[in-house]
Amino acid sequence: MATPTQTLVLIGHGMVGHRLLEALAERGALADPADPGAPGMGVPPDRVWGRVVVLAEEDVPAYDRVHLSSVFTGTDPNRLGLADAEFLEAHGIDLRLGDPAEQIDTAARTVTTTSGAVVAYDALVLATGSYPFVPPIPGADVPGCFTYRTLYDVEALTSYAENRRAEGRRTGVVIGGGLLGLEAAGALRTLGLTTHVVEFAPRLMPLQVDDGGAAALRATIESMGVAVHTGVGAAEIETDADGRTRTLKLSDGTRVPADLVVFSAGVRPRDRLARESGLAVGDRGGVAVDEHCRTTDPYIYAIGECAQTCDGRVYGLVAPGYQMAETVADRLAGEGDLVFTGADTSTKLKLLGADVASFGDPFAAGPQATEIVFSDGREGVYKKLLLGPDGQLLGGILVGDAEAYGALMPHAGRRLPAPPEAFLLPAGGGGELPGADSLPDDAVVCSCHNVTKGAVRAAVAEHGLTDVGGIKRCTKAGTGCGGCVNTLQAVLDAAGVEKPRGLCEHFPDLSRSELYARVRDEHIRSFSELIEKCGKGEGCVVCKPVVANVLGTLGPELGLPHILHGEQAALQDSNDLFLANLQKDGTYSVVPRVPGGEITAEQLIVIGEIARDHGLYTKITGGQRIDLFGARKAELPGIWRRLIDAGFESGHAYGKSLRTVKSCVGSKFCRFGQGDSVQLAIDLELRYRGLRAPHKIKGGVSGCLRECAEARGKDIGVIATAGGWNLYVCGNGGASPRHADLLASDLSAAELFALIDRFLMYYVRTGERLERTSAWLERLDGGLGHLREVLVEDRLGIGAELEAQMGRHVAAYRDEWRAVLEDPAALARFGPYGDGVEFLEPGRGRTAVLADGSEAALFRDGTGEVYAVGNRDPFSGADVIADGIMGTRDGEPVVASPMLKQEFSLRTGVCRDDPSVALPVHEVGAGVGVPTARD
Repeated sequence: MATPTQTLVLIGHGMVGHRLLEALAERGALADPADPGAPGMGVPPDRVWGRVVVLAEEDVPAYDRVHLSSVFTGTDPNRLGLADAEFLEAHGIDLRLGDPAEQIDTAARTVTTTSGAVVAYDALVLATGSYPFVPPIPGADVPGCFTYRTLYDVEALTSYAENRRAEGRRTGVVIGGGLLGLEAAGALRTLGLTTHVVEFAPRLMPLQVDDGGAAALRATIESMGVAVHTGVGAAEIETDADGRTRTLKLSDGTRVPADLVVFSAGVRPRDRLARESGLAVGDRGGVAVDEHCRTTDPYIYAIGECAQTCDGRVYGLVAPGYQMAETVADRLAGEGDLVFTGADTSTKLKLLGADVASFGDPFAAGPQATEIVFSDGREGVYKKLLLGPDGQLLGGILVGDAEAYGALMPHAGRRLPAPPEAFLLPAGGGGELPGADSLPDDAVVCSCHNVTKGAVRAAVAEHGLTDVGGIKRCTKAGTGCGGCVNTLQAVLDAAGVEKPRGLCEHFPDLSRSELYARVRDEHIRSFSELIEKCGKGEGCVVCKPVVANVLGTLGPELGLPHILHGEQAALQDSNDLFLANLQKDGTYSVVPRVPGGEITAEQLIVIGEIARDHGLYTKITGGQRIDLFGARKAELPGIWRRLIDAGFESGHAYGKSLRTVKSCVGSKFCRFGQGDSVQLAIDLELRYRGLRAPHKIKGGVSGCLRECAEARGKDIGVIATAGGWNLYVCGNGGASPRHADLLASDLSAAELFALIDRFLMYYVRTGERLERTSAWLERLDGGLGHLREVLVEDRLGIGAELEAQMGRHVAAYRDEWRAVLEDPAALARFGPYGDGVEFLEPGRGRTAVLADGSEAALFRDGTGEVYAVGNRDPFSGADVIADGIMGTRDGEPVVASPMLKQEFSLRTGVCRDDPSVALPVHEVGAGVGVPTARD
């Protein structure tokens, strides 16, 4: 067979250009350099390309621009690479980096590069992408002004920001409040800059969300300390004496400090080559193409952000670009059955920590479109669905809570299989979301890679897949924006893939309640003893906190002194380890107990003085106490000491334990009060404080049936009546609201406490990991009737035993803050890292400062081996990795970020949940254990 001689030239090697190469390779349309005459996989000989030349402007191969911002948080840029050398070599692709096309001669069918090289082509594909638009304002080109599109931009931004910070200049401004602008704002925050966003439109993200969604998004972003300016434009950049950016003057005359400016005001198609070659372009830019993505020259195609498609649009998202690449590959490899006439622009993003999603036509208007809206200003949640006249889903917007995106997006253009409320209301408020069975096989579940439910089902069946990771590897679904991951899991569930019954790979045969029973019955006193008897391996982020929780609950039975004693400290999640709530910026909140909401003037003054002295943000919460936000880890012991001296103790806001017992003023003051709800709330909170449970527990006491304390929305709800107290159980607010059920009526105080003792201890014994009482009750065989039989009627004969166990808990209670202050070993965890790896506790991390001022997280396993990785969490930008739980996954040492529990390999730094993201890995210096950068 004759060797293929056709030459394909690809101009541009970005995400879309590289996807074209992959699509051609998958179709067998690229010749094998080792055997050029070998036939392709069903591809006609005249459709096999013997030579492929790629002309790239950048000096690095294609990389993942979608996750570009992860580089700001320490991800090695090489981890974003899409084109490995093996792929290029296997398909004989001649990649010429840093030598872009300069001119196209359509008559001679040649391309001339910047270096002067001339390359002839039989087919040419333009994948030149777009360039950032920089408004023509004075000062836009001075030092300190940047765009944000490439790895070079990231490097330049990072270097400049570091230099400005060293000079005490820490304010950055992003011009543009769209998708890329908010991503850039997140990058500036990661770089430690006070950040402003300026958007000319009257709202943020004007192309993706409406006024309601933008308002919710703005509130969330401003709560993070980002200043937002909408409805104004940038007028001028004013400079300092050195000619660098100093302030940004807005169109309304306002001046904003601007030590660094990022332009993210939109993009423009890079269509210069096409214009100069005589190809048709759109009125507003973009190379005009037909449904096969072919230009007005039959030998030239255009794909991605440089193309104006036959529907008159220029698409700025990667998913449509991928579809265009598939269309051109189909044409180059065969008859070209695929066409591109438009694309779904559905997308799900997390911008500055806020979920934002839109799908279908989110702005469908007119009398034929019906809006259904759910809005919760307290939580920054906004959801809108648009339905057509026949009930079909036209589109929607989700801000602040995008859990329903995966279930909604595949139904765009179809009738919903359930009432709209089921998709909009918080979980439990509108019924269960319809499962994957409601989707037809031709429904697209991953819009980024155009993967249908049928393709996922086929992959599951053919390859025996058992988890979402396998689906990602086989189909690429879920590897784009990630918004379809829940739907992929639903497809697995619908296929009958059996979930493991055990807690994790280290306890594959035991659930949380079964582990509890083993520890209690066999008096097991440590994780090491437990895993030796009934587990395997070294544990992980799932099982270690569960065992810590069980040991904490059974501490009085086992004679364990404190939840942070000895080995137990290495099991705790960061909140329990430092007895404070980790916040999104890496600081902690301190929440002293205020039983019943009663507090003295002197105590209020102390809280105010502490907040003032440490620069903390204070908030009065719905649980009738005062939270102090923004404390650094090293400050916590000093804050606790002052609070303890004023008569406070830990409020356990960090634990899977009793949080608060809310109360109204009751009969003390209210003319309707039938019972002293304040005193009862105090007594309940003090009795059950510190009790570790499968999940957090909240209580409420109302002095009459007017229910001012909202007791029926709590795990334990008590309401006063003329005959005593009514006890309600298993209520739940938050994401899964559920009214509590009446367990018993007209109880005396003694009867009430005995019944609550039984209820809580029975829940602790039989609840599963992270199972709220509401879900526990729904799972119990017999539900409320079963609870009455066990707790009220004592059918199992364990009532006295449950009460006695609670009595031992009450007698053994000790304030956890005070216990740390009195324990030098526990207190040392809050101080700086000492010299030498001997300061490392097995399984627990500490921080060390590198020569460049960045931090490393050090860990030592049970064998003594020490690992060092970057301390900055790539997803949040906070320096917290050292506070994560060390364990193993599939035999590999890993650490789980305390923020959102993503796991990273301690050997390679790669994120197991998202391999495009990685921590830097460091060598441990000899002798002192201080890491040095690895080459």
